[in-house]
Amino acid sequence: MSSTPKDNTDGWREVVGPYLTMGMELAIAVVGMFFIGRWIDGSWGTGPWGMYAGLCIGVVGGFVRFIQRALALGASEDAQQEKDEKN
Repeated sequence: MSSTPKDNTDGWREVVGPYLTMGMELAIAVVGMFFIGRWIDGSWGTGPWGMYAGLCIGVVGGFVRFIQRALALGASEDAQQEKDEKN
């Protein structure tokens, strides 16, 4: 049996999906922590400090995760290129 190469139009979700997920994770982290901070402000009466803290935590955490995923994707693409060059 001969194997046929994968059709490029079929796997576009596999190529684009991780990058879209990275952006969504960053946005959800920032917005989610912002609203958690606002909830803390409303519950404990801490003024804008809970919102600011939540926003900062969301930005830092979101970017850390974004960079980790970007490096992992880059490493997997490099490994795939090396594998393709050997064949």
